Amino acid sequence: MFNRENYKRIKQEFTAKHLAAGETQRMRMREVEAKCPEIAQINEALAQTGLRVFQAAMSGRDALDERMAQIRKDNKELLSNRADILTMVGYPANYLDLNYECENCQDTGFVDQGKTLCTCMRRALVLAGYESSGIGALMEKQTFENFSLQYYQDPADKQRMKQVLDTALRYVELYSDQKSQNMLFFGQTGLGKTHLSSAIAKRLIDRGFDVLYETAQNLFGDFEDERFNRTYNTGMDEKKTDRYFECDLLIIDDLGAELSNQFTAACLYNLINTRQNAGKSCIINTNLTLNEIEKRYSQRIFSRLCGQYQVLQFTGRDVRMMKLT
Repeated sequence: MFNRENYKRIKQEFTAKHLAAGETQRMRMREVEAKCPEIAQINEALAQTGLRVFQAAMSGRDALDERMAQIRKDNKELLSNRADILTMVGYPANYLDLNYECENCQDTGFVDQGKTLCTCMRRALVLAGYESSGIGALMEKQTFENFSLQYYQDPADKQRMKQVLDTALRYVELYSDQKSQNMLFFGQTGLGKTHLSSAIAKRLIDRGFDVLYETAQNLFGDFEDERFNRTYNTGMDEKKTDRYFECDLLIIDDLGAELSNQFTAACLYNLINTRQNAGKSCIINTNLTLNEIEKRYSQRIFSRLCGQYQVLQFTGRDVRMMKLT
């Protein structure tokens, strides 16, 4: 599910926020008590609440409700008196309250006794997912909602692209991180491959999946740096390329634009084969035709792509050029 590094970082941020709220309250307590002894006395009385509750419980069940009600009444009066004194000496009435950004989880990021992610932490993880996906800006503009079939003017193209769109929507609806679900988008440039890939990425990140989007050129560049640059990742426990194997969905854009050689072909085979065996999904975009893919890469790569990927052809005229006219 959520990106591991994002989860670790954001959980630490929430822990820091929770602790900071408590420290802010303690600093304010010390500040006000130094100026106003009456507040110090009230705070001391409030601090005895736990002991009073324990004593009430140990006194037996008879009249327990009445004793607890009296404790609540006394605390309410103490808090009211403290608020009055605070306003008289120039402070806001709630100056000594313990204030969290999210009262629902008290800035811990979890509710239900730590069993469930709070909506505020889930939102933070989703936003972080946008950033770590590699296409945060693209996902703002390229969604399912604004993928228009009006640019595919030929009836046959429009019908084909409607099927492609429906397939992409169904992919998102049925997506699970428990099995490999792969797609190969091929066709000329400007036909919507990147747009639909971005739309898929956004929907799945919103659901909490870890999605990584990278161009083939950058992806293979990382593998080359790792293999041939001896200073690359020196002293690091994790390699940059680990993300390509670990994310729930990897989207490789513009396959074929990279400088192709035996090394890149070996990396591609290892990547798609390892992810397939691990039950992790991949979407590949390419401007190459199927014949060009077969000629450019090894037969075993072509066989994997045709046998393990749903192959979708994009047809029509260059949509990007049409939008400029």
